[in-house]
Amino acid sequence: MLKNIVYNAILKQGYEVSKSDTSLICNAIKVNKIDLVLDVGANKGQYSSEIRKYGYNGYIISFEPLEEAYKVLKKKSKKDKKWEIYRRAAVGNINGKIEMNVSGNSVSSSILNMKKTHTDIAVGSGYVGKEKVDIIKLDNIMDEIKDTYKNIFLKIDTQGYEWDVLDGATNILQIIKGLQCEVSLVELYEGQHLWHDVLNRIKSEGFEIWSIHKGFSDNKNGRTLQADVIFMRD
Repeated sequence: MLKNIVYNAILKQGYEVSKSDTSLICNAIKVNKIDLVLDVGANKGQYSSEIRKYGYNGYIISFEPLEEAYKVLKKKSKKDKKWEIYRRAAVGNINGKIEMNVSGNSVSSSILNMKKTHTDIAVGSGYVGKEKVDIIKLDNIMDEIKDTYKNIFLKIDTQGYEWDVLDGATNILQIIKGLQCEVSLVELYEGQHLWHDVLNRIKSEGFEIWSIHKGFSDNKNGRTLQADVIFMRD
């Protein structure tokens, strides 16, 4: 019963929950022999916990900037020796400090300002505060991982900030085998790049689309607003 209550609460906020999608994503990870997952925009560890549940037993490095979510993430990963939580920081195209908007539902938090389209559809997703956090380029960790792992998978879920994450990962992308990126079909955050720009950019880096999975949608009319796209190198 509790599971149904949680599921229904998530649906009311406009989010899709699909066990089959998680299973398919994990199958892509397995088939491509991924041995490290970089979980950028980890929030409270939902993604990493799910891929563990569906059979991924390789290494994970998670990145999360917000204080409350980071504490939960650290606690959740404590007993998993293959799950490392990087120091608390956002990931983008600079090394320094930046202000982060904190959403009421936590998962919609972003460096970018949220548009009314988002708050109208996802009740409770509006911003309730701000946190000044460290921000790093993903390229910073390249030397730590390039000689240790053979097949690296990068997951990006940064609420409209995906383009900036890619800007700060120009070197590390060259050693990435696969990539999962949340893309928006409509502008939900001010100034974000939409799906066609993001897809073309990632394809220009030598990746091909492996699969597409429905994400955030408007439950009133069925319109898909965001999707998760899996890319792999040939």
